[in-house]
Amino acid sequence: MNEQRSTSRGTGRRPKIVIGADCLDRLEALAEGAIQRSPDLADRLLGEIGRARIVPAAKLPPNVVAIGRAVTYRDETTAKENTVTPVFPEDADIARGRMSIMTPIGVALIGLAEGASLHWDTRDGKRRVLTVLHVAAQDATEGLEAQ
Repeated sequence: MNEQRSTSRGTGRRPKIVIGADCLDRLEALAEGAIQRSPDLADRLLGEIGRARIVPAAKLPPNVVAIGRAVTYRDETTAKENTVTPVFPEDADIARGRMSIMTPIGVALIGLAEGASLHWDTRDGKRRVLTVLHVAAQDATEGLEAQ
C-alpha cells in the first residue's frame, strides 16, 4: 500500500510533520525492528522520522497527531469521518479505537497537524484523500501510561 502526503492546498509538497523527542527513540527502534517483516512500512516510518522536526515533548503543538492523542480524520471521497488514537503496538485495540502506530495509516498520520491532508492509495488501488480534522490533547478514552 503506497501513500503520498500532500498539502490540503494541493501544492504537491508534503505537509510538515512534528514529532516529540520523547517518542523518537521508540519509533526508530520499532521501524528498525520491522525492517525484515515489513520493509515498506519500516522505510516509510524511517523516512517520516528523517524529515520530521523533532521538538521537546513540552513544545509539541497540541494540534499535532502524536502517540496517545485521539485524531479525527475524514476520507474526502466518502465524507466518512473516523476517530482513532495512535498507540504503540502493545497498546493497540482497534475495537476501542486504539490503532498501532505500526500500521500504514498510523505511519501516515503521525506528526500531521490539523488541516493537513494526505493522498492514500487503498489496497484495491483507489486513491483517496484523508484530512486531519481534529487532534485531542490526549486520549479521550483513557489515560496512557508514560511513554
